[in-house]
Amino acid sequence: MTVTPIQPEDTERFRQARLSRDSRFDGQFFVAVKSTGIFCRPVCPARLPKEENVDYYYHAAQAMHAGFRPCLRCRPDSAPLSGAWNGVNTTVKRAETLLSAIPPQPVTTIAERLGISERYLRKLISSRLGMPPAQWQKYQQLLFAKRLLQQSDMSVESVAAAAGFGSARRLQAAMKQTWSMSPGQIRGSKASGRDVTPVIKVMLYYRPPYNWEHVQHFLSGRAIAGTESVTDNTYRRVFSGPDGKGTVVAEHQPQHSAFAVTLVTDFLQGARAVLDNLSRVLDLHADPHLINQALTAAGIPPGDIVQGLRLPGVWSEFEAGCRAVLGQQVSVKAAVNNVALVVNELGETAGEGRAFPLPQAVASSELTFLRMPGARKQALRNLAGFYAQEDRLTDAQGDKESTLLALKGIGPWTIDYLMMRGVSDPDRYLSGDLIVRKVADKLNPEPQKAAPWRSYLTLQLWHMADQLKQEKPDV
Repeated sequence: MTVTPIQPEDTERFRQARLSRDSRFDGQFFVAVKSTGIFCRPVCPARLPKEENVDYYYHAAQAMHAGFRPCLRCRPDSAPLSGAWNGVNTTVKRAETLLSAIPPQPVTTIAERLGISERYLRKLISSRLGMPPAQWQKYQQLLFAKRLLQQSDMSVESVAAAAGFGSARRLQAAMKQTWSMSPGQIRGSKASGRDVTPVIKVMLYYRPPYNWEHVQHFLSGRAIAGTESVTDNTYRRVFSGPDGKGTVVAEHQPQHSAFAVTLVTDFLQGARAVLDNLSRVLDLHADPHLINQALTAAGIPPGDIVQGLRLPGVWSEFEAGCRAVLGQQVSVKAAVNNVALVVNELGETAGEGRAFPLPQAVASSELTFLRMPGARKQALRNLAGFYAQEDRLTDAQGDKESTLLALKGIGPWTIDYLMMRGVSDPDRYLSGDLIVRKVADKLNPEPQKAAPWRSYLTLQLWHMADQLKQEKPDV
């Protein structure tokens, strides 16, 4: 089978990372062992095979397409993903994201959403990933099903539903055809639960270091009471939307470089999307080594760089936009209070609390409960009206930003904040932010040298401002 080969310049780098089991490379490539027919993560604790017996692949699906089955010990399906810094063009990255969604959408629909022909999409994916789009989709489903079988006590029927197979029989047939293994063999001795109320428990891994203290402090200072909560070692969120209603809790386990996640949902088919979104909010796929290099290049003194810095996200684009509008010209605390009012008045009960309201609810409200200028309320309704329209989440980003900027009351700072935290765009430098400007005036950083990770420079400058305030509270 034809699979896109590893670039020659990467081969030696991957060889060294494999031999040293370097966790920084976990998820950036996979090691297929020709003598066993199994592929692993570079951190797999099994005995190292000889170099002449291994092949390297950028994606787990590529190793599967070449005929290898995933290791049951290191679980390649659990590896952190390569993030936005992997250098591929925007269309390919968006296509990968849409094709990885579960339940899978028809390839024709995805091509329409990307604004390209189905024929061009097939050509693009085949040249980039070495397989047809439908095959890529099937491998994503299988890898997610394997993760649930090995990490949760869900019944095989529930696993099949969550992975988009529709029935246990279809899941069984796909696993047999691809790996010559049954769901029972994948699960091993782990018992299956009765599944009266499906509870999904999985581990979400990251590349260390991960500065949980910084993420915890950032999220707790902006948490919406009743919708999310942050403790010393957990993040909890109530959600409602196209991916179902429920509650998700992530417990930080630094000894495993992971979060132990418990998800309760009324819509199993949306589980993968919720877990992917949680990974984005906690920024689990970041590469701290590259971020550190970017901050150093921008002129941040090495001793001041936050090690393991992450970009804490917001649950949705729309929520990030609301937070930005409601935070204009007020303190963080006042902004959070305004957001909480919106949730209390317009949110709906979901899981164990109240979920952030849908755009339709905000767009149709007079917002009389908010004490702010009428122009800002109208800006919030304008934003909600934009997101109330269908298919806004996958429109071309350039077109979307232009349309949003044309709305009265939505300016560049709001757009940058929305994209930085709602989409987790890694390359947004909030040059118009008052706090960023104050710190930058003292430090004189060179933001362009931090590209394409300027969002982390913004986070770094915000952190330095907090440090300065703690050291000199009267300044």
